[in-house]
Amino acid sequence: MELTRRDIIAALTAAGVSVGAGAMSFEMADSDGSSGELVSKTVSPVRRQDTTATEGLSEAVIDLLDAVAAVIYPSAVENRHEFVTRYTQARTANRPEYRQGIADTAAELDAVARDWHDTPYAAVNLVTADELLTNLGVNTADPVSDGTISEQIRYYLIDDLLYALYTTPTGGRLVGIENPAGHPGGTKSYQRADMTTDSTQ
Repeated sequence: MELTRRDIIAALTAAGVSVGAGAMSFEMADSDGSSGELVSKTVSPVRRQDTTATEGLSEAVIDLLDAVAAVIYPSAVENRHEFVTRYTQARTANRPEYRQGIADTAAELDAVARDWHDTPYAAVNLVTADELLTNLGVNTADPVSDGTISEQIRYYLIDDLLYALYTTPTGGRLVGIENPAGHPGGTKSYQRADMTTDSTQ
């Protein structure tokens, strides 16, 4: 299922981010038109940086977030990279401390990947990326902003990406939620496809 401009707006609205007309430019076309990943790209290591003095997250951080999303999002999701990019940049635009937390946590995860596999996290294959998170104990960690590396990964990288996806109409349909929170789908969204009304009754 393809994530669209409508999904990005829905996710940002659910997260409490005001998205006015013309406030953001959405171009959902990707280089390969499928998973949202670029066809050919050199992945850079995530370096520690002071994001409070910048306007957004670095490309290396976005690539790492997309690699995390590739692990935790259903494989049926399309336009993932663009969705992650637009959502996280807008979500952190006016939250410098939160943006710094994401950048620092991304740098920590990337350092682990380079230490264990001699390559940036965004460059390892999907199986290795999944195993790395599992071996760090992220699956069972509580989301804590100032906790252990596993707890910070859960807080800054995992939970927000999952929340973003499943508050969208497309993400909701993937798990059987026809009307995600904050999405006015009307009475039709509550009706199962196999339910019919006999006009003679």
